[in-house]
Amino acid sequence: MTDRFTFTIAATDGAARTGSIAMHRGTIRTPAFMPVGTAATVKAMKPADVEAAGADIILGNTYHLMLRPGAERVARLGGLHRFMGWDKPILTDSGGYQVMSLSDLTKRSEEGITFKSHLDGTRHLLSPERSIEIQRLLGSNIIMAFDELVPTTSTREVQAAAMERSMRWAKRSRDAFDSGGEHAANNAIFGIQQGALDEGLRRTSADALIDIGFDGYAIGGLAVGEGQEAMFACLDFAPGQLPADRPRYLMGVGKPDDIVGAVERGVDMFDCVLPTRSGRTGQAFTRTGPINIRNARFNEDQGPLDPECGCPTCATWSRAYLHHLVRAGEILGAMLMTEHNIFFYETLMADLHSAIAEQRLKAFADAFRSRYQRGKGE
Repeated sequence: MTDRFTFTIAATDGAARTGSIAMHRGTIRTPAFMPVGTAATVKAMKPADVEAAGADIILGNTYHLMLRPGAERVARLGGLHRFMGWDKPILTDSGGYQVMSLSDLTKRSEEGITFKSHLDGTRHLLSPERSIEIQRLLGSNIIMAFDELVPTTSTREVQAAAMERSMRWAKRSRDAFDSGGEHAANNAIFGIQQGALDEGLRRTSADALIDIGFDGYAIGGLAVGEGQEAMFACLDFAPGQLPADRPRYLMGVGKPDDIVGAVERGVDMFDCVLPTRSGRTGQAFTRTGPINIRNARFNEDQGPLDPECGCPTCATWSRAYLHHLVRAGEILGAMLMTEHNIFFYETLMADLHSAIAEQRLKAFADAFRSRYQRGKGE
């Protein structure tokens, strides 16, 4: 490993690990939560405020940025970091999930996926090579291999075929990344394990990815409706199939109690739109569970969103004021709620770091779960 990407494990507690990823643009403390900046912005937040909340890395989206404003345009304007004013590391996803979830009339082939833009109906081909090219044009620091997703409810035959194609695409993604010259010499690429909930398929996928060789490994195809129990059952074996000396990234997860359970099972990195999307719709995460600030019971509540939270929103404004802002549709409501939620998530990650380092993760996780009531206020 060169200094472009160095993963160090500082402490373990059971299957959980805490450590850091050192890259040219900065150090990422793990376990890490990556706020999602789909269209070159973490919605309703300025980059400096995302950093102040504790984020070491954010996520950008290949599909959305290739369609608007266009990867070539971003490259001409100096790359994604300069474009959006974020100096720390950026991970970009490959676009595969969005192609399947947002686009009409997709056509899959060995070459890639042809799809119609959800913006203007224009047709595009996203292949492993094009996905890597877009991520390189954006200036991504951690590039994701291009993969094919199918629902976990698909037949095993369909799941196996998609996994096997994803592994062929993983090799093409790795080759395309390696041809990137200076970009490849200074950045990293992760492979994505597939196989739905099937332990055998996951093992085959992991072995294929290890044979190709990646800087880190993602667990894909989860948090797509299978439920927490099924996801945790898969995470009881999936992380252990991946190399222990490389970061493990669970894509698209999740709710705070999902993250705690996944960290206990050996996962190092997470991303999810939940804290930002929830903030814009009036949901706040607290240590006793989520609350809907729109509810009438908050209209004269002078307390903070979360009495134990140290974020600027909780230090300054009351639930009553936030209730008013959100009910009135004021932009500031979305901004303050999102700031609180991102701060809550990043504080949770810091608490997990400390608990693992001090060998008290089980006690911390049990205490967290006993207070955090999933569904409260939803």
